[in-house]
Amino acid sequence: MQGNLSAWLVKHGLIHRSLGFDYQGIETLQIKPGDWHSIAVILYVYGYNYLRSQCAYDVAPGGLLASVYHLTRIEYGVDQPEEVCIKVFAPRRDPRIPSVFWVWKSVDFQERESYDMLGIYYDNHPRLKRILMPESWIGWPLRKDYVAPNFYEIQDAH
Repeated sequence: MQGNLSAWLVKHGLIHRSLGFDYQGIETLQIKPGDWHSIAVILYVYGYNYLRSQCAYDVAPGGLLASVYHLTRIEYGVDQPEEVCIKVFAPRRDPRIPSVFWVWKSVDFQERESYDMLGIYYDNHPRLKRILMPESWIGWPLRKDYVAPNFYEIQDAH
């Protein structure tokens, strides 16, 4: 089933895949990493001016990694703003997705957390570095194939 935004993207020749609707009726679309930045700019111009959240997850052990964006179209005088969920899948070996920091600045720490926990590289992010784990940490703790070290250090313990 195709939603309003998917129909609009098809009408304008923008490549994507409709993934249907979630339990709240929010349209979900899949965008290829190579198309994501240009479509993000188009969505911003179209009116999706608020990035509600960005998160990432490991689809399956040894499988794809996903970066998920929840966008909202906020307009004056509209009680029920339009929302859309965008999923961008990246291969595990070289998970690279264009950063949308320059479109929605609020994605800054969220993309950094996705990098820190899953190892997704957000190209052109101005400060892509670990945000939760120490810089010396090896590996990506939220990947399903991550092997936890058998030691834990308490840093700065007194």
